[in-house]
Amino acid sequence: MDELNADLIFAARMALAAALAFVIGWERESQGSAAGDRTHAMVALGAAAFTSIGVESFPATAEKLIAGVVTGVGFLGAGMIMREGTNVRGLTTAAGIWAVSAVGVVVGAGEYILGVILAALILLILSWERLPFLSRVGRVKRHLEASEERREERRQA
Repeated sequence: MDELNADLIFAARMALAAALAFVIGWERESQGSAAGDRTHAMVALGAAAFTSIGVESFPATAEKLIAGVVTGVGFLGAGMIMREGTNVRGLTTAAGIWAVSAVGVVVGAGEYILGVILAALILLILSWERLPFLSRVGRVKRHLEASEERREERRQA
C-alpha cells in the first residue's frame, strides 16, 4: 500500500507540473508562439518525473538528475532561438520553456506552493505588456529599439 501511495504522489506531482505549464503554454500559444500548451506541459511533466524519481529513489545524487534536466532543456530552448538578419526570434519562448522546467523540478521535489507561485510569476512576466497598470514599465527600451531600427532602415535606403 505504501508503494501505491508513493506512486499516486508521483503522479500528482507530474499532473500538477503539467497543468501549471499547460496554462503557461496556452498563454504563449495565444500570442502566436510555436511552442504552446502541449510543449510546455510535456517539458514540465518530464522535469517533474525525473525530479520526483531522483529525490525519492536516489536522494544522494538527485542534484545530478536535476542538472541533467536543466542542461537538456537548455539545448531544447537553444533550438528555438532563430536569427533572421539583425533580428533574433524565440528568446522568450526558449526562456519560457526553461522556466517551466523549473516549475517541473520544484513541483517534482514536492514544493507545490512554490511551484504555483513560480508559475504565477512566469505568467505575470509573460503578460506584463498587456496589463494596463504594468504596461508602461519597460516601454523605454522597446521605443529606443524601434527608433534605432528605423534609423538603420533609413541609412540602408
